[in-house]
Amino acid sequence: MTGGHARRRRVNALMFALTALCAAVSAGVLFAILGYIAWKGASSLSWAFLTRLPAPVGETGGGIANSIVGSAEVVGLAGLIGVPVGVLAGVYLSEFGGRGRLAFWVRYAADTLNGVPSIVVGLFAYALVVLPMRRFSALSGAVALAIIVVPIVLRNTEEFLRLVPGTIREAALALGVPRWKVTLRVVLPTARRGILTGALLALARAAGETAPLIFTAFGNSFWGRSLLQPVATLPLTLYNYAISPYDDWHRQAWAAALILMLFVLAVNAAARVWLKPVSGGAS
Repeated sequence: MTGGHARRRRVNALMFALTALCAAVSAGVLFAILGYIAWKGASSLSWAFLTRLPAPVGETGGGIANSIVGSAEVVGLAGLIGVPVGVLAGVYLSEFGGRGRLAFWVRYAADTLNGVPSIVVGLFAYALVVLPMRRFSALSGAVALAIIVVPIVLRNTEEFLRLVPGTIREAALALGVPRWKVTLRVVLPTARRGILTGALLALARAAGETAPLIFTAFGNSFWGRSLLQPVATLPLTLYNYAISPYDDWHRQAWAAALILMLFVLAVNAAARVWLKPVSGGAS
């Protein structure tokens, strides 16, 4: 073995060890955070906590049932608003826009919007929806979260549609099928797993946002009876409880954080499992 070859092997072993160490540190930090949240929050979890309304200020007990339902409403409505817009924009970029000037600006806008702080999105939704309506509401919160969802879904949709082999499109076009029908009945069904995975991951991210909801949904200690009224959500309840002066609310904040974390983990795990059959390409 020459000296140069031995040196390369040593450098290779060193770099491999460094990358493994960095990966272990990253995973360790993640599991430390998750473990600490689980340790602090598990003691406050109970059936009553999940099914009751919050107790009056200063009293112990109560639950976060309205926050769980409110989060489901706001995130679900955000998905109904943001996912179709993101998917249609992704279809345009992949199938029709090509590399034109408009496509460039749409991609640029999506990438920029994806990096905008969520509190800025909340302020924009406040000016766009809350001020004209003159009220906080679940609808305005959903609009804010939909703005966060759109660029994520758009870019994921475009990437997964580009994974669909061109031969599939050519075969359909060769049969005389119009371009729009090829996209609707051939390309989209082929990439549906990846598109749905991107939508799930976008909604999981939106579900954990707090700053936009402070300016839009605002919060509510009771059941939200209308989409045009303020509504409680898990991130907002967690934030309000965490900054309160009451020890019981602090314990409930940890429990709310655990529930939110479990939801995000479940959605991410489901997305990974759903995407696994297409990890080597679209199906």
